[in-house]
Amino acid sequence: MTLYIACEASKLWRRILMETFVELNLLAEKWKYILLGLIFQYLHGLAARGVHYLHQPGPTLQDVGFIFLPELGQNKAYISETLFTFIFLSFFLWSFYPFVFHSKRFYTVLLWCRVLAFLVVCQILRIITFMATQLPGPNYHCREGSKLARLPRPDSVMEVLLINFPRGVIYGCGDLIFSSHMIFTLVFVLTYQKYGTKRIIKQLAWLVAVIQSLLIIASRKHYTVDIVVAWYTVNLVVYFVDRQLPEGLCITDN
Repeated sequence: MTLYIACEASKLWRRILMETFVELNLLAEKWKYILLGLIFQYLHGLAARGVHYLHQPGPTLQDVGFIFLPELGQNKAYISETLFTFIFLSFFLWSFYPFVFHSKRFYTVLLWCRVLAFLVVCQILRIITFMATQLPGPNYHCREGSKLARLPRPDSVMEVLLINFPRGVIYGCGDLIFSSHMIFTLVFVLTYQKYGTKRIIKQLAWLVAVIQSLLIIASRKHYTVDIVVAWYTVNLVVYFVDRQLPEGLCITDN
């Protein structure tokens, strides 16, 4: 028994080393795509921080989701963030699937190259929409009377560029249409739908995406329109970008 475990551990270790060598070679080829995608994540955060300076708190808009979904309240607002963290970490860990298992359908570096392409296009559209029109934020810290609803004029350029991370990201206002959390969630689900192998997990992933949508509305972090727009926009973006990107650019099927 001990010999069998040692033999299997040795095989796994050799596979990890071999896959690491292959992935590093791919990273050497595609690092520009990865770097540009990561840089844009910062630029997206910078735009969201910038629109907070323009945010004007006001009465919460009439919303059908707010009528039908009971308000969770500030003490339970963490639930949607906890689920999103689970989604993000689950996808991140699954993307390293080829390092462990023999039956693989993608390379990790190439998968993230493609995922970042989806995210960037969606985020560009998101920046355009929330910069075009600033709605009064429904979140608790964005309402009239909250100290965080309006940001004072920055004292320096660095104050803006540093975006007060992570507090400035968590307590942003004005970047509403459409939901960034749903961009990540749907991109991850759609990617697993194409490259994942377990049917039951695919079905559960869509269910989790729906639950995430409802929790965001119940937490009053977004209006229903932010979620609805995210659902059809992200699906369309992934569909069209996926068709335009050559498979060899970011994914290599085995």
